[in-house]
Amino acid sequence: MSTDRPSERRTPGWVIGRVVGAPIILAPSWVLAAVVLTLFIAPSVRRWLGGDVGVRIYVVALGFVVLLFGSVLVHELAHGLMARARGQQPREFVLTLWGGHTSFGGVSPTPLTSVLVAIVGPLSNLLLAGVFTWLAAQVGTDTVGGLLLWSGAVSNGFLGLFNLIPGLPLDGGWVLEAAVWGITKNRHTGTVVAGWAGRVVAVGVLAWALVVPLLNGRQPEISSVMWSALIGAFLWSGASTAVRGGRSQKAVQQITLDSVGRRAVGVGHTDSLAHAGAVAAAAGADEVVILSPDGRPAAYVDRAAAASVPAEAAGATPVTAVAIPLPVGAFVDGTLSGQALVGAIGEATRHSPVVAALVDGKVVGLIRAMDVVAAIRS
Repeated sequence: MSTDRPSERRTPGWVIGRVVGAPIILAPSWVLAAVVLTLFIAPSVRRWLGGDVGVRIYVVALGFVVLLFGSVLVHELAHGLMARARGQQPREFVLTLWGGHTSFGGVSPTPLTSVLVAIVGPLSNLLLAGVFTWLAAQVGTDTVGGLLLWSGAVSNGFLGLFNLIPGLPLDGGWVLEAAVWGITKNRHTGTVVAGWAGRVVAVGVLAWALVVPLLNGRQPEISSVMWSALIGAFLWSGASTAVRGGRSQKAVQQITLDSVGRRAVGVGHTDSLAHAGAVAAAAGADEVVILSPDGRPAAYVDRAAAASVPAEAAGATPVTAVAIPLPVGAFVDGTLSGQALVGAIGEATRHSPVVAALVDGKVVGLIRAMDVVAAIRS
């Protein structure tokens, strides 16, 4: 499975190589997956080997697991190489408990790029399935090598077809997202639709393990139900994350200074509180920003503190007496909107939870980080 969501941190794990400048990482959870799958497959291997109870069954079972994860790696490398060809730089290829994922430094610029990057992974597995099938036919399935080749064909066929199911976080979900994106011209709508489709797939995986045996007059196998529940839970989690992310990104695109900021005016650092109040009232502003001698936003008026000053004393009270400092850099360009504005606010609020908004060098607003968060969540 792939993800074209930006990734800033490297996934913890062991770097076993690099492709197109991106590390191939074995996550610690992969070790758990390898052990569990080896033990899970061992009974089947024992039957293949005619009741052999030696260590050889575990060696063969581990060989199958390594072959499986090798196929997953090919899948992820296909995503990364196609992304690189389309102008996206892969950041890392990761093998995990649930298979693998590829992260990129940015989102796909077009629906076509998203489709190509997503679909090439499953297609690589279907191609491998064909190669393994041919090799197994040449070797014969009455040998250990032939059985491994046949299992490689089956696992790659399943991996390719399953990932083509249209629902996030599967690759088919990215294809569905791109299709809706192309039709609606809104990527985030596509993400939400594909995320909900992924939730349906998650429920369907568990229902398949429970309902199909019952329809055939059999009791569901506990092991099959457990595996289906685990896979379904993973798919549901990924799909739900996509739905939330799509909604949040859609909200981000609607962020403007008017939606998250409060109108403000700038006054000199030597002005009185009374003068500052008069300037704000004339401009219809809610907030007052105090400018330093060089014109930089240096502080803003604490409204609660200002309200506590008696009216008769406001003329003699310097505005700096009720000010909260603004660090250097605590301002943004008020003409920005959407992701650009949210990004600028995120950078500026590293210095202060409150930042000034400037247009052509003039203070026009005051933005609080908590108001931005509330707007995105709502």
